[in-house]
Amino acid sequence: MSFVLNAYCGIRFCCPDATHWEYVICILNPNPDAMSKMITENASEEFLHSLSNYCAIQGFVEDQFGLGLIARAVEEGISVINPLGIMIFNMGGRPGQAVCERLFERRGLRINKLWQTKILQAADTDISALVEIEKNSRHRFEFFMGLVGDAAYSALRSLLERLENPNTRKDARIFLAELHKRFDSKEASEKCLETYHFQIEDIYVEQYEGFEKRKKLTLMVIPSIFIPEDWSFTFYEGINRHPDSIFKEKTVAELGCGNGWISIAIAEKWSPLKVYGLDINPRAVKISWINLYLNALDDSGLPIYDGEKKTLLDRVEFHESDLLSYCRDNHIELERIVGCIPQILNPNPDAMSKMITENASEEFLHSLSNYCAIQGFVEDQFGLGLIARAVEEGISVINPLGIMIFNMGGRPGQAVCERLFERRGLRINKLWQTKILQAADTDISALVEIEKNSRHRFEFFMGLVGDQPICARTAWTYAKAGGRISHALSVYSCQLRQPNQVKKIFEFLRNGFHDISSSLDLSFEDDSVADEKIPFLAYLTNVLKEISFFPYEQPAGSKRFRSLISSFMRTYHRIPLTADNVVVFPSRTVAIESALRLLSPRLAIVDEQLTRHLPRQWLTSLNIEILWSISVIKRHAHLKSSYISVGFHISLKKRMSTSNPWSNLATNVYSQCTLLLSYSTKDIHYLYPTVYGCIVNFVVTRMVYSDLEVAFVISEEATMFKALSKTVELLQGNTAIISQYYYGCLFHELLAFQLADRHPPAQRVDEKAKTRKAIGFSSSAISVLDHAELSINETSESSLIHMDVDQSFLPITTPVKAAIFESFARQNIAESETDVTSGIKQLIHSSYGFASNGNTELIYADCPEALFNKLVLCCIQEGGTFCFPTGSNGNYVSAAKFLKAVIINVQTNPEVGFKLTEKTLANSLENVHKPWVYISGPTVNPTGLVYSNEEMKTLLTVCAEFGARVVLDTSFSGVEFNSKGQDGWDLDATLEKLSSNNPDFCASLLGGLFFKMLTGGIKFGFLLLNQASLVDAFHGFGGLSKPHRTIKYTLKKLLDLQEGKSKDLVNAIAEKKELLESRYKQLKETLEDCGWEVLEAQAGVSIVAKPSAYLGKNVKIKNDSSTRVIKLDDSNIREAMLLSTGLCINSAVWTGIPGYCRFTFALEESDFKRALDCITKFKSIVAN
Repeated sequence: MSFVLNAYCGIRFCCPDATHWEYVICILNPNPDAMSKMITENASEEFLHSLSNYCAIQGFVEDQFGLGLIARAVEEGISVINPLGIMIFNMGGRPGQAVCERLFERRGLRINKLWQTKILQAADTDISALVEIEKNSRHRFEFFMGLVGDAAYSALRSLLERLENPNTRKDARIFLAELHKRFDSKEASEKCLETYHFQIEDIYVEQYEGFEKRKKLTLMVIPSIFIPEDWSFTFYEGINRHPDSIFKEKTVAELGCGNGWISIAIAEKWSPLKVYGLDINPRAVKISWINLYLNALDDSGLPIYDGEKKTLLDRVEFHESDLLSYCRDNHIELERIVGCIPQILNPNPDAMSKMITENASEEFLHSLSNYCAIQGFVEDQFGLGLIARAVEEGISVINPLGIMIFNMGGRPGQAVCERLFERRGLRINKLWQTKILQAADTDISALVEIEKNSRHRFEFFMGLVGDQPICARTAWTYAKAGGRISHALSVYSCQLRQPNQVKKIFEFLRNGFHDISSSLDLSFEDDSVADEKIPFLAYLTNVLKEISFFPYEQPAGSKRFRSLISSFMRTYHRIPLTADNVVVFPSRTVAIESALRLLSPRLAIVDEQLTRHLPRQWLTSLNIEILWSISVIKRHAHLKSSYISVGFHISLKKRMSTSNPWSNLATNVYSQCTLLLSYSTKDIHYLYPTVYGCIVNFVVTRMVYSDLEVAFVISEEATMFKALSKTVELLQGNTAIISQYYYGCLFHELLAFQLADRHPPAQRVDEKAKTRKAIGFSSSAISVLDHAELSINETSESSLIHMDVDQSFLPITTPVKAAIFESFARQNIAESETDVTSGIKQLIHSSYGFASNGNTELIYADCPEALFNKLVLCCIQEGGTFCFPTGSNGNYVSAAKFLKAVIINVQTNPEVGFKLTEKTLANSLENVHKPWVYISGPTVNPTGLVYSNEEMKTLLTVCAEFGARVVLDTSFSGVEFNSKGQDGWDLDATLEKLSSNNPDFCASLLGGLFFKMLTGGIKFGFLLLNQASLVDAFHGFGGLSKPHRTIKYTLKKLLDLQEGKSKDLVNAIAEKKELLESRYKQLKETLEDCGWEVLEAQAGVSIVAKPSAYLGKNVKIKNDSSTRVIKLDDSNIREAMLLSTGLCINSAVWTGIPGYCRFTFALEESDFKRALDCITKFKSIVAN
């Protein structure tokens, strides 16, 4: 009857317009056969009455909880109810709230709990069926001992209302005093708890002295909250080991305050500014307030004032809060956080999914003090997930100089407990440690399960005197047999190292990157390593947070990085440099080789240690032992002109961390040169006031990110700077941007504390030295650099739009950002975690049908450009001819010319979109000696067309007939958006057949992942070689800058995500393809509207178009006070558009297709719109 009344009550007050209501039986009949009887009017009264208590099995999964009849009623209700109708059911809470609510939710129903109370279980209802279910499963039903607990709590809540009211506060406090006296003995107090479900007791704290010299606190407890015992007493003892100033005038929060005694004790003893006692249990908060009034007022109801004329009511507040949510939501910055919270996973995970409300059962609310749910942290496996979450929330709200203090049960082992804090950037101090008995009401079966499924062993002891640890399984068995088990209990004090930076890191992780928080490791044995790594990680998180893509940087290097280098040289070495005197290279070997290829000296004297990675063909020996007796500064007089001397010279001392990780390589390229071998800074100080030259420096870290290297060349000659900038663009593309970020961060740290402009600018001693004639550039270098269409060096004031670079400026996807950060945040990365070989082989096989065999070798580099140029050198060494189709990558063509390769152009036709055909290729190769054929595909750069599988098989067959070596460049493939019906290549069988027929034929696959994964500025190149002789020749040309392990880790993560068809990554790539298709259509439409002939594209990020309406017309370019007239053709239209609109494109000089220019369209959204406006603006300028 009470069930029916409660259901009616809910309808009456909460849902007056209900359209469907049922009261349904929720217990299986312990005698299933009884339910098979025919239900008729003449059946027995006992049987008919049983229908109101029991139900039969209905064939639903909910039968196991006795809810099968309700499940059937819901599904029948769905079939007959109005679409806007409402169903209301009475649900006995025995199966647990989560089970009850899931019954409705999994059938597509939104639910609203209208009412909840407790009722007595009907005496004539047999619950033995539920007992059987518990025996055969891990599920536990919920019953309570009588109704007294709720009645007592309701009375206490009413009492709190009187305490909160100033008019009734005094009388209510007097009542509590009288109540305390009524049950003043220990026996009476325990009887009160057993009978009336509350207890008032005194807690004596040894050596505790408050303002009134009291040594006790008077506290109330109820069964649904944590009762003070050894666990919390040990915690308070640990807090007591801090000096008295620890909490004085500080803002403090206590997590899991229970009945509030520790918060009150802290306020009483140390006079903090404010203590916030926080607990997720709403009943605990109410009882804490009662205890606050018990101790803030005396037995007469009068306030107790401290030395500052404040009461505990002025210093303490209690709030319902899931860990620190109250402080976060109210923007409260804390100076101290203390926490004594659960550290064992609930053996019944479903129980933790219940709604935590004031009306929840006493048993459930009390379980919150013993168990925690899975929190999504790696520490969950040890039961420490809630502590881990508390620490990370604490980092977000604590003052940078704040302190956190936590109680840690030693069950997982001390190393695990301490690592929880240290890997989050906290310095720890163990304040206190003891042993306590394991609470008898705490089920450790969850720890037993963890041991069964892992190699980890928890630590328990037999009683308090045992000193040999035992595992959870042994402890569980021992406890079942009646023994008492114990575990260590420690109190840790934690403080952030480099707090502002650590806070930035965790703010980044909270905003969408929680999944990678388990990879973060800010624990360091060497503080100097922490001083480097933590600021960089903070800077990296800021970069990844603030930017949606990596911005365009000149090939000479990041402007910020070059400015920091020049500032460092001015500040530490008094050398008057600017950013335009610095060119950045991936490594010193690349810098040396690039400089030597640019200058082509007759002889270069190179220190032996630096020759290991230079091309073997360059190396010879020269007997110059006599020079070693000559001093460093005078030695140049004994060298003849046209030498370049190269040595190494450590001149930059790391002033902040690791021991001498900086070194630099000095190179003077003038006709009289200096070979520097000293290890002090005095040489560079002596050299620079008088000598104008070129110095190659490199920085490499050994301890933080092993072998992460960046080199930079310093030259005060403008012509040298420009030439080196163009050289690095042709041979390397650019230097890894994050490497520049890392060392830029270190340079910034070295400069941040310096006072600006404290010294007058440094001056040259010998200004005439600027006029000395340097060694000239090679003839091929001069020709290529003068005519190649390379990047435009913009000034700091300009804001150019780059539709002339092969870089994606589309938003970087979240999986890519996560992988980048994780690669730098991890420590002790295993080699297998950076091995991308299997992933790339799988990618090559699935996309292009390239199979691996015994002769196959994969070679990796920072970028595809570097690998391509080594192939060109192999061609030159072999005496071959490099064949480029018209309509190829203009930078590749220029690079081959720069390296002095023999080149021919294979003419292509507009009728087929300037793609190679069988006929044009065969005609071009007829008289070519040792041809090397370059083919960009499946996606052609720059046209955006796609070679089909059949087209490629045909072209390879032609190449095999002439014994050609084929370079298949897939670097620009992977973003096909308009190539339906073309499923990639499957060339394995064709290549195997052709290779067996002609041994001279081979096909090498060049590729990169920056377009396929849309990684923006993160570049990576790979080269698949399958001919042993070519592999040997390739390795003969050293100097290849290999990708750092952080890049390989990033790419392996992305390859694994792609192979696993990660929804986030797959969706992100699909969205980008749709965006590129939309961009292509918009650009094509705008160009055609403005008089351009656009070649239809199918893929990639670029298109080509012919400016038919502009050729031969004059355009006036206004420049300050003068006006310049340009007669437009397919080579100077780039300059005209740049000067008149600020839009950078590639002309026919770059594309190699007469009359056609290239436009890339993977731009940031606002830049793309500006680019379209520039195209339209140029039309109007020409028209006028």
